[in-house]
Amino acid sequence: MRRTARDTEESARRITRRALFMGGAMGAMFAVLGVRMRYLSVEQADEFRLLAEENRIAIRLIPPERGKLFDRNGVLIAGNEQNYRVTLTREDAGDVDLVLARLTKLIPLTPEDIERIRRDLDRNSAFVPIIVADRLDWEDFSKVAMNAPSLPGVTPEVGLSRHYPLIEDFSHVLGYVGPVSERDLEERPNPDPVLRLPEFQIGKIGVERWMEETLRGSAGNKRIEVNHVGRVMRELERTDGTPGQDVQLTLDAQVQNFVQARLGEESAACIVMDVENGDIIACASSPGFDPNLFVRGISQTDYSALMEDDHRPLANKTVQGAYPPGSTFKMVTALAALEEGIITADSSYNCPGYLEFGDRRFHCWKRGGHGRVDLARSLAESCDVYYYEIAQKVGIDKIAEMGKRLGLGIRHDLPMSAITEGIMPNRAWKQERWGQDWRIGDTINASIGQGYVLASPLQLTVMTARIATGRAISPRIVRAIAGQPVEVPQAESLGLDPDGLRKIREGMYEVMNAQRGTAFSSRIADETMTFAGKTGTSQVRNITAAERARGVISNDQLPWNRRDHALFVGYAPYENPRYAVTVVVEHGGGGSAAAAPIARDAILRALHGDIPPLTAYPANQRGRIETDLNALREKLRETGPSGPSRA
Repeated sequence: MRRTARDTEESARRITRRALFMGGAMGAMFAVLGVRMRYLSVEQADEFRLLAEENRIAIRLIPPERGKLFDRNGVLIAGNEQNYRVTLTREDAGDVDLVLARLTKLIPLTPEDIERIRRDLDRNSAFVPIIVADRLDWEDFSKVAMNAPSLPGVTPEVGLSRHYPLIEDFSHVLGYVGPVSERDLEERPNPDPVLRLPEFQIGKIGVERWMEETLRGSAGNKRIEVNHVGRVMRELERTDGTPGQDVQLTLDAQVQNFVQARLGEESAACIVMDVENGDIIACASSPGFDPNLFVRGISQTDYSALMEDDHRPLANKTVQGAYPPGSTFKMVTALAALEEGIITADSSYNCPGYLEFGDRRFHCWKRGGHGRVDLARSLAESCDVYYYEIAQKVGIDKIAEMGKRLGLGIRHDLPMSAITEGIMPNRAWKQERWGQDWRIGDTINASIGQGYVLASPLQLTVMTARIATGRAISPRIVRAIAGQPVEVPQAESLGLDPDGLRKIREGMYEVMNAQRGTAFSSRIADETMTFAGKTGTSQVRNITAAERARGVISNDQLPWNRRDHALFVGYAPYENPRYAVTVVVEHGGGGSAAAAPIARDAILRALHGDIPPLTAYPANQRGRIETDLNALREKLRETGPSGPSRA
């Protein structure tokens, strides 16, 4: 069919429109390409020139600043200090041997250091930087920085390192940080990538460990440009991380320092606690150690010295130590008997110096006996036979129940390592633990805090605070996190008979203030701060019949590690209790001689807020006390919010 002239003309117009449209689109596209080519070739010329020289972009994590730790008054007890260090990344270094050879000419690297560096390089991925040298001085650090162009893969860095300015004072409470180990990574199902950074440190023990997530913070990152030899050309972008949160503890740095110095070279522990809210004011274990040694990498010599010391400086005796509480446990036995109606305050028993049960004699510490004693006198003079008698009537299960109400045999929840539960035994416990029936002899031993009974200084302090207040006081050591106070729950009543508690307190008052009281020489003369307490001596070994026959071997004639432990618990002021205190001196002998004087000084320091005045001590002791306090002042630090200084 032939097309008409009109059809041909219409078809030509449509083709022309399409050609114009397509030509316009192609022109626009070429215009865009031209603009883009100009942008890339002119405006981005420098960047692409660098990329053309085999530069590449790397993303690196920025370790967060670890949260700081403060005492209750704002004194810094764990902070961060600048640390100049040098790292090496194997994939950027090329010839590692050549790089290390050049480094040894700039900074001191021993053969042992080189061996350690090679070991770390083999152990880690090629892209992971490892520490070559740490804690460099400014001069050595500057040498590396100036020669960086000839040191491919080497990066001089300024980081932060943990520092404990008060050294041994808080070593057991705070613990320390150290490099992340494989075990640390295995303990965490999905470990934070920042833990894989070279020499990144995390808490190992103490508050540093148990508050790790709070203190660590979160990492930032930076995009850097490095050239083909690994040299950093420039930082393209940085996203700062979130610092760890600061934590304020309930501890008082000045009281802690005083108590630590007062314990001296003894293997001992002391806790001072506010009986109103459970705040631990001082928590000292002696001897201490320098946690900074672990941060820097402790030498084998230093570590061996700590491990081989028979006074166990690495052990936190305040919460880890489990000791027979000795006569400090007698309040538990007496309260159990009072609650069950077995005795009254006027009930009395005769003490001939021993109790015969079956074919065995259970001796009182006073060989000639105390004669007829009631509750108050049994506590004041620490008569054992009184408690042998009442324990048989009340039974171990009721004694154990009372012990737990007072905080014994319970693991108290604090952010500290290896807190012991102690042992508050009963019939079921012995059957489960040893597969044996409980015997009356076990009860007699337990009545005076011997046998199977074990308690830590922390538990004994809680026990004392609960006796002083009649409330279920619980210990705490964290006061605020990131400036926000930690709520203190209201302690409920123990539900104990007020008259029974009052009689126990009166007995503890007599211990300190009656002339026959076992701790009379450690009384406080200031009537506004009258002391109430209880001494204790726990046997480390059984005294044999042969030893008794020849007069019993004196503690000071025995090797140190076979001597009895000395204990003391107390609170003050008697009328309006404010603080409770516990002191345990390992192998110190009698509690009245070794532990009570330390406890008096510690609680006076807390009450006065300064070195105790001589007027707080009995007049006949002031000459000796003045000499002792002057000697103690030489060991104390002056602390303020900015940090410590030696007085």
